[in-house]
Amino acid sequence: MRILLALLFAGLGATAQPALKGGLDNFVVNNKVYPLYSLQNCIEGAVTIGFKLNKQGEVYYSEVRKGVGTDLDDEALRLIRMSSGKWIVPVDHDSTVVIIAPINFKLSGYDCANKSREEILTAIRNYKISQSMTDVVLNFYKNKPDGKSTKEEETKIIALKNTLGYDDEYLNSRISDGKKKLKQKDKQGACEDFLFVKHMGSDLADDLLAKYCR
Repeated sequence: MRILLALLFAGLGATAQPALKGGLDNFVVNNKVYPLYSLQNCIEGAVTIGFKLNKQGEVYYSEVRKGVGTDLDDEALRLIRMSSGKWIVPVDHDSTVVIIAPINFKLSGYDCANKSREEILTAIRNYKISQSMTDVVLNFYKNKPDGKSTKEEETKIIALKNTLGYDDEYLNSRISDGKKKLKQKDKQGACEDFLFVKHMGSDLADDLLAKYCR
């Protein structure tokens, strides 16, 4: 698989490489929303996103290649997906090429000078623990159709889901986010939101999955 490094475009024949209108740095500055959890806990860092562009300059595939492990990863992914359709690609662009883009997050102010390194690392660990518990719920409902789970296991999963705050109000907010992403031509991100709802044991997004995510 071929890989292009976004930061090296300017030095490797920029006219032959994909380029974001206005520049990637400016796009990130103008559209970045610092995620709440990382903001509250003074978490900074760089997130590396790998993505592919079609001939129309649309992002049709994207993933976190190297992340911080918090909601910074999600924001970096959102930014790249938002750039879909704004890339200028050469006529001979290979749409199977993976482009690597680092997205940097840096805080100034917010009383972060008083936050110790250990406190920040603890916050990152806690976020990952919460994500791991979320994965337990998702995996349960993904595997539930196999018929191997018990009512007792599902009772525990429902309790965990409630503890994590994944009620219908939250799931409907994920559906709303997915619909917004569809309008932004981020089909991959939208389908991930709809699948999240389904794998939380809910049928609220089933119609949308059938319509957009086959």
